[in-house]
Amino acid sequence: MAFLELHGVEKYFGEHRAIKGIDLSIEKGQFVVFVGPSGCGKSTLLRLIAGLEGIDGGKLLLDGRDITRLPSAKRDLAMVFQSYALYPHMSVFDNMSFALKLAGVEKAVIRQKVERAAEILNLGPYLQRTPRELSGGQRQRVAIGRAIVRSPKVFLFDEPLSNLDAALRGQTRVEIAKLHRELGATTIYVTHDQIEAMTLADRVVVLRDGAVEQVGSPLELYDRPANQFVAQFIGMPSMNVLPAAALPAFSSLTGGRLPGDGFLGVRPEGVHVRPAGQGTVQGRVELIEALGADTLIYVDVGGVSLVARQSERTPLARGDAVGVELDPAVLHLFNHEGRVVAPA
Repeated sequence: MAFLELHGVEKYFGEHRAIKGIDLSIEKGQFVVFVGPSGCGKSTLLRLIAGLEGIDGGKLLLDGRDITRLPSAKRDLAMVFQSYALYPHMSVFDNMSFALKLAGVEKAVIRQKVERAAEILNLGPYLQRTPRELSGGQRQRVAIGRAIVRSPKVFLFDEPLSNLDAALRGQTRVEIAKLHRELGATTIYVTHDQIEAMTLADRVVVLRDGAVEQVGSPLELYDRPANQFVAQFIGMPSMNVLPAAALPAFSSLTGGRLPGDGFLGVRPEGVHVRPAGQGTVQGRVELIEALGADTLIYVDVGGVSLVARQSERTPLARGDAVGVELDPAVLHLFNHEGRVVAPA
C-alpha cells in the first residue's frame, strides 16, 4: 500500500470539471513534483490533498487512513504557499512556533523544535527579527521552517520559489533538495518550472487539463515521453517536432515507421549542424544563443525552424549557410493524435 493514495479524485467548479478522476500513488519519503502549464490543475490538486478545497468525487488515503472528508487541520499535512503568509508583527521565532502554541505544546518542546528547524535552514541569527527585516529568500525559509516544526506526514509546496529572483531561486532550490535529504519527508511540490521539476523530483507528475499525462522519473520523461505533449513540455529548449511531410529526408530516417500524417521529434542535442554542403538537408542560421557551457543554434530549413544544442562554441553567424543532420538513435515518432508510435 502506498503512503498517499488518490483514487478517482475529481473536482468541479460549477459545470467545469477541473480535476478529472485522478489516480495516483505516492510512496513514503518520495519527492513528487506536479508540473504542467498554467491552468492544468496542479495547484487545485494540491489544495484538494491539503483539504483547502472539497473533493467532489473519489477518495484520498494517507497512511491507510481515509482523509477525504477530514478538515485541513486534521490531515497531518503542512503547506508552504507561494506567498510567505507570515505575520508581519511577529518575530521569526513566533511565526515558526505559532501553530505549536495554538496546539498547546510545551514551551520547552516548542523551543527545541524551532531551534532545530532554524539550524537546518540557517535561520539561527534571525529568530528575533521580524519579516520586514529579512530578504525574500529568508522569508521563504521561515515559511518552510513553520512547516518543519509541525513534523507533518507530508509537506506540500505550492510554487514556493516563484516570488524570488533567478539567483535566489537556484539557491533556495538547492536548499530544499538538501532539506528533503535530511528530513526524508514525503513531499509534494507544485511548479510550472520544469528545471525545478527535473532537479528536485524523484517522480514527476505531468498534468494537462485536469488529467495526468505521464508519471515517471525526470529522465524517464525526458528520454521516453508518453506523448507529444510531454515530449515538448519537458526539456529546455523544447523538443523539435515537425510534421512528417515537412522534411521527407528526415522522415526517411525512421525506416517507414512514421505515419504520413504523424510527427517526428528530436531533442536539440540530437540535431547536428554541419558545414554547408554536408549533412542531410541544407539551411541557414537564424539565431545563435551563446550560453557559455552550451550554444543554441536556430536554423531555418525550407521554412521549418530547428534548434540545435552543442557544447562547443561556434564561429557561425546569422545568415550563414549550413547543413543539418539528425541522430537517428534519438528520434521520437508520434501519430496524428500526438501518441507515441510503438516500435516495429
